[in-house]
Amino acid sequence: MLLKYFFDEKLAQASYMVGCQATGEALVVDPSRDIQAYLDTAKKEGLSIAYVAETHIHADFVSGAKELATQTGATAMLSGEGGEDWTYQFLDQINHQLVKDGDQFKVGNITIEVMHTPGHTPESISFVLYDNGQSTPMGIFTGDFVFVGDVGRPDLLEKAAGMENTSEVGARQMFASLKRFKDLPDHMQVWPGHGAGSACGKALGAIPSSSVGYEKLTNWALNHDDEEQFVADLISEQPEPPKYFAVMKKVNKEGPALISELPNPTKIEPSVEELKASLNEGMQMIDTRPASQFAEGHVPGTINIPNNKSFANWAGWLVDYNKPVYLITEETSVDDLTKTLRSIGADHVEGYMETTQLAELKANGMEMESYEVSTPDKLAEQIANNEVNLIDVRNEGEWNDGHIPQAKHIMLGYLPERIEEVPTDKPVVLQCLSGGRSAMATSILQANGIKNVINMQGGFGSWSKQDLPTTK
Repeated sequence: MLLKYFFDEKLAQASYMVGCQATGEALVVDPSRDIQAYLDTAKKEGLSIAYVAETHIHADFVSGAKELATQTGATAMLSGEGGEDWTYQFLDQINHQLVKDGDQFKVGNITIEVMHTPGHTPESISFVLYDNGQSTPMGIFTGDFVFVGDVGRPDLLEKAAGMENTSEVGARQMFASLKRFKDLPDHMQVWPGHGAGSACGKALGAIPSSSVGYEKLTNWALNHDDEEQFVADLISEQPEPPKYFAVMKKVNKEGPALISELPNPTKIEPSVEELKASLNEGMQMIDTRPASQFAEGHVPGTINIPNNKSFANWAGWLVDYNKPVYLITEETSVDDLTKTLRSIGADHVEGYMETTQLAELKANGMEMESYEVSTPDKLAEQIANNEVNLIDVRNEGEWNDGHIPQAKHIMLGYLPERIEEVPTDKPVVLQCLSGGRSAMATSILQANGIKNVINMQGGFGSWSKQDLPTTK
């Protein structure tokens, strides 16, 4: 048997290939939208992808199940649980089989058994693997059911998709599902759908796999025997779900566009006047350079989302899905950034400018914009004397753990829709934990006409280390 692990760092998302080398058949579990790695691995190993399986309708990335089934002719094994509201709507476009609790199917000499594990979502299923006719299971693909050190959050449907009164129902379903999980043999491997960095839970571990026995010993959620306390603990202190999660549920339920149907971004070379006019008319342009470079000089009206491991997350929060996206980046990064944006459903990446074009625009008369960067020790007196307006853009949990007394809290992801709450009678200081998120926030304010802004370098972390005043 072949078991291959794939991990997308930008989404903290795991997928798997299971292959029977005796028969040459393979299964891919929870594929990402960019399917090339699966095709390459199957070719290298001499396997044919016969099945693609999905644990649930994903909210945090665009599924590659439809893409992979279309390109290979594989049969998509999809959940038939959860009721009519949780039925995939693109089934007529691919080979498929709806599976329910207790169903089994074969991948060569490997047996896969379906286990209905609702809680994160009503239709969630896990796949139990039996190798080569063994009666004892080897492991379980849990998707967003059980993670290393955590379990899937039940509140996404309510917080991200607006489905009222679903958090508690989901939490109680999760409690029941975990009872079944505890009855599995301790030796079984646990192969989850996400690792540390995902917003699908609140305490995900960084190691790629675990075992049922280890999780029973160490996972906080599996050490609860009281249902009421479990429900309260599971729902509380979950991180804010990125706004794009609501878009993903709809996209993955209806079926995403095939990559071949999407246009590739083209290089644009606008004049100064053309670019100014486009930005004034609402053009959405993302400058992906490091924050330090953006701070020194940028095109007015652009926002800064640096090209790093957090790009997908913050693009999902800050991109307007109803508008085309234009990028400022290195030409060598265009394909990767486009794939990343498509992985979260931002399919309309229309064009890009190379970073070298900024110098040309400046030489041709484009007046570049900059912003001040300062440190806590230099800002402390101004903040204490209320000479500036301080905006803390960290998550709610971080804010509740401690903040600067004079600060107003607007989490970065909500800032574009709450611009009117930013007071502008004094200079505005933006602050997060270290200065990265506040740099993005600073760019958002400038793009929305609030120009007198300062980014606090080092953020609350540096402020706290210098024993400056904090409160809860």
